[in-house]
Amino acid sequence: QVQLVESGGGLVQPGGSLRLSCAASGSISSLYAMGWYRQVPGKQRELVAGITNRGSTNYADSVKGRFTISRDNAKNTVYLQMNSLKPEDTAVYYCNGQIATTFSRNDYWGQGTQVTVSS
Repeated sequence: QVQLVESGGGLVQPGGSLRLSCAASGSISSLYAMGWYRQVPGKQRELVAGITNRGSTNYADSVKGRFTISRDNAKNTVYLQMNSLKPEDTAVYYCNGQIATTFSRNDYWGQGTQVTVSS
């Protein structure tokens, strides 16, 4: 059984920073592409940032230059450093990962962490 557990969300003022973490646990043999998504009520979940197992990254245009995704393969953890936060960044942030176990390779989601940007 594989689990992704996010942490680091919360309330922050506009212009502030937060760092999200997503730790993968279970019978993991390899982590492949990982990513952060976000969703607000009434809208589709959207990709915020992604990172391949080799460290190549991609970002939504709305967060380029403000957010940085990184990973620590030794810790099976992916991070999202969010700077210069704006009210429109308010959402539930979800971690996603393509993870291989001994017997299969599947797509996994975390439970989500709320980020609220407000004064």
